[in-house]
Amino acid sequence: MKHTRWVLAILAAILAAGIGGYWLGHNGIGTPELMTTTGAIQTNGPTPSGPVIYYRDPDGKPLYSHELKTTQDGRPYRAVLASEDISFDLKAATARPGPSGAKRILYYRNPMGLPDTSPVPKKDWMGMDYIPVYEGEEQEDGKTVKVSLDKVQRSGVRTEPVEARAIVRPVRAIGTVTHDESRLTIVAMRSDGYIEELFVDKTGQHVHAGDPLFRVYSPDIVSAQVDVRVGFGAGGGEQRLRNLGISESHIRDVRAGKNPMALDWPAPATGDVIEKRVIKGQRVKAGDELYRIADHSHLWVIADVAESDLPSIKLGTRATVTVRAYAAQPVEGEVTFIYPELRTETRTARVRIELPNPDGRLKIDMYADVVFHEANEQPAIAVPVSAVIDSGTRQVVLVAKGEGRFEPRAVKLGRRGDGYVEVLDGVDNGEEVVTSATFLIDAESNLKAALQAFTRPETSK
Repeated sequence: MKHTRWVLAILAAILAAGIGGYWLGHNGIGTPELMTTTGAIQTNGPTPSGPVIYYRDPDGKPLYSHELKTTQDGRPYRAVLASEDISFDLKAATARPGPSGAKRILYYRNPMGLPDTSPVPKKDWMGMDYIPVYEGEEQEDGKTVKVSLDKVQRSGVRTEPVEARAIVRPVRAIGTVTHDESRLTIVAMRSDGYIEELFVDKTGQHVHAGDPLFRVYSPDIVSAQVDVRVGFGAGGGEQRLRNLGISESHIRDVRAGKNPMALDWPAPATGDVIEKRVIKGQRVKAGDELYRIADHSHLWVIADVAESDLPSIKLGTRATVTVRAYAAQPVEGEVTFIYPELRTETRTARVRIELPNPDGRLKIDMYADVVFHEANEQPAIAVPVSAVIDSGTRQVVLVAKGEGRFEPRAVKLGRRGDGYVEVLDGVDNGEEVVTSATFLIDAESNLKAALQAFTRPETSK
């Protein structure tokens, strides 16, 4: 009996010692600690190891460098070793002890941004691992999202200040080279006659103003010359010759005593003969078109411009015209007319551009690529196009608030051009917006919860 009580007493003492040791250890009492020379407690956390990944500001500011550098007051940046850098390995992340100074995992969130979290690692229905959310990365409020500075640095996040700039949006169109209608000339006689000789007998032949085109005999012209010779009608013969289209030089010759039975008909303009409707020996009637001459030193390009682009084009708008044959030699022109009707088949408007052609490179009916350049507009608040997250119904930009904090901001957009888009409402001049890795921030920070206003359908007013 005494032996049994003695054994029970020994077992009770052992059990009490075990429970007491567990309680002391669980509450941190009696944990071996070292005192530094400054009096601070140094715990037994793991020693950083591995190669240097990058360098960061010694004061903890969000300043990083791939090379060793110093602050403005001469202090060196602190080296960040591989073991100190953030890990994207799920198993390694779950093995980090909280009290050692490493970041503690709060929960795991859906990899597709759905409002679904888990206290333990799991996979979604597609087999994708849920993403760990570490302490300090949770949302601070309903508007701001916080991402660790390590992830910001690793994700290549770039920002750019919002500023006023001129938004120039080039309008592109396809056009066709045509004749300048104001530089076309038709050669016709005002009396009947007979063609005795042709001096310009080929289509495409280049002529200068005053060059003889053909020699013609006309009874009406000969009769008027006789009236001039005999002085009939006190100058009436000279007026008849003028009415028949005879030049003043020929009238002076007749007044001087000459009376040729045929005369050489001069070219009225300089250019290329694009149509020839006369042959030697032909009888021509008054008003018949004998030649058509075109001056190709200036041409038109008729461009088909989409209906939505018409507000950007005005009279005087500069345009760059490039033909396929001379892609490296564009020609500058100017809009001189916008036709008042649309083509119903294509919903495009015709825009006329006048441009010089001194060397004759441009040929009629060539296809041309046209770029219209808007006149200088007043500067407008603008952000890079890459900064805009577009859901199709609403647009959002991420405003950088510093220290890894980002605020999704709904914006109202205007004109686009040169890689920038005008912001009519939503951001102020001088604010910083994220221009790269915007969707990485979305994936890492579960922006769906912070973008409730962005994803919620608009209520009808």
